[in-house]
Amino acid sequence: HRGARVGLVPTMGFLHEGHRTLLDTAVAHDDVAALTIFVNPLQFGPTEDLATYPRDLERDLAMANAAGVAHVLHPSVTEMYPTPIVTAVTVAGVSEPLEGLSRPTHFSGVATVVAKLFAIAGPCRAYFGEKDYQQLAVIRHLVADLDMGIDIIEVATVRESDGLALSSRNRRLDPSQRVAAAIVPRALVAVQDAFWHGTIDAEKLRETAVRIIADEPQAHLEYVEVVDRDTLRPLQSATPDASVVIAVWFGQIRLIDNVALSRL
Repeated sequence: HRGARVGLVPTMGFLHEGHRTLLDTAVAHDDVAALTIFVNPLQFGPTEDLATYPRDLERDLAMANAAGVAHVLHPSVTEMYPTPIVTAVTVAGVSEPLEGLSRPTHFSGVATVVAKLFAIAGPCRAYFGEKDYQQLAVIRHLVADLDMGIDIIEVATVRESDGLALSSRNRRLDPSQRVAAAIVPRALVAVQDAFWHGTIDAEKLRETAVRIIADEPQAHLEYVEVVDRDTLRPLQSATPDASVVIAVWFGQIRLIDNVALSRL
């Protein structure tokens, strides 16, 4: 494959149709598509159970094969971290609010493993879904700051018919929680609509989402913010290139989502 353009799709496995879209995009746009499957212990906090993270390697490999992926890297933890790792990559600022408040070590774990995967892969185009928007922002800053020569390609969030963003966590929702979870995309769309009808005050936009989530008894809001798309800093006045980011609990399952106010 010397001289071929490589498309890399880094994942933690348990692939769903959102991942399939990433794979299809890489296969369509690059000479060689590669998938990585690695449940990264560095990005799990002390209260998050690494051992119970869902895995289905056989199904993942079948999806990769059906998509036309040329290479799959599925290393063990000892292959990725042969000795206790003493180097950590931290992306300050953008990793600290939102998800970073409740998961303070998470993005350092993400940045460290992604830096390793990029070093293994070499120059490539790497595909990430927009659903994990803060993760995407962290990785963009990582690549730019360290001159990694990797092109980061954002792929639009894949959604169910009721708007719920695809996530491996969705399968853990019970039937009534799954119905209730549609309130999350509904709240985001309501914020978009309010903005396009003239509301630019970020607190008023937040209140729109808070009210909608409060109408669903099974939903417990952790945060909703109108943020700058690059820095993820909360804004006082919304602009078309801002995003709304949200985290909502349904029982023990925590769902995150986001939408750009631009509606493009």
